Amino acid sequence: MTELVKALCELSGVSSYEDDVRDFIRERVMAYADEIREDALGNLLIFQRGSRPGGRPIMLCAHMDEVGLIVKCITDEGYLRFGCVGGIDRRVLLGRRVTVGPGRHNGVIGIKAYHLVDKQEEKKVPKVEDMYIDIGASSREEAASLVSLGDVCTFFTVSEDLPGGFLKAKAIDDRFGCACLMRRLTEIRPVCDTWTVFTAQEEVGTRGAFGAAFGIDPRAAIIVEATTAADRPDLPAHKQVCHPGGGAVIPFMDRGAVYSPRLTALARALADKHGILWQHKTFVSGGTDASAVQSVRAGVDVLGIAIAVRYLHSPVSTAAISDFAHAYALLNAVVSALEADGGE
Repeated sequence: MTELVKALCELSGVSSYEDDVRDFIRERVMAYADEIREDALGNLLIFQRGSRPGGRPIMLCAHMDEVGLIVKCITDEGYLRFGCVGGIDRRVLLGRRVTVGPGRHNGVIGIKAYHLVDKQEEKKVPKVEDMYIDIGASSREEAASLVSLGDVCTFFTVSEDLPGGFLKAKAIDDRFGCACLMRRLTEIRPVCDTWTVFTAQEEVGTRGAFGAAFGIDPRAAIIVEATTAADRPDLPAHKQVCHPGGGAVIPFMDRGAVYSPRLTALARALADKHGILWQHKTFVSGGTDASAVQSVRAGVDVLGIAIAVRYLHSPVSTAAISDFAHAYALLNAVVSALEADGGE
């Protein structure tokens, strides 16, 4: 699955512009689908009929989109002023390479040369509105011939292995989840009717998930995600959230949702039973599509299964490859248990 994660991470898919990711997934799973839909929000919905059909379906969910930048202004000198799409710490932007617009033009986020920085500036991180992207254009007209206002920009990062069994890439949040669900689609035929949903616009307010879940009306939903790891030596243990290499993460709560106590307990028990390495989040942080899914119609039982990722929402997200297998095994174990239960 590692190579699939890498391939997905290389794609551009800023929120609302997930086309490349959606096309990649559709091409590789269409042979295993009984029905494929793409809705107005950009969600990709894959239906597989169960060997024991009937009743409300199970929903499996991962989001396609990533954080990025959007062009807001072109200066007379040909520089691009931009804003952020999704939550980005502006400290990670300085000096970064980006690709701009549908033409994938190379650019860099420019910074003042160090020998021109005074002592006060050295202590501050510039505001986003004071940064710019340099695509090598010498005038507004030249820049405008290459890019347009509203074009989105993605971090330019080569996905690569790091020593110790780690992967560095952009957009592991949540291309890992997409890879996990793609693998299941191609390997396992479900017992119960199942909708596998690759959602759009999660990073800008879990917008895609609400519409998808409303239409499906599932009896239970599993959100497969990447979650924040902060396992730095300068932080106390309870603030480190979770640890890459610690196995699948089973969150009981985040800033957007309290996960179903019944499903959370089931996931823990199954992990212990099958020898699947797992961990909790020790600090309430972040949010997922669960916040939207659980509140549709009369409500939906939701479970989160995640992997711990360092430097989330940056060009250099880093995860332990060993966690991929644990999260995938836990997903399959929980789905099998839900299928065996078969109830509403």
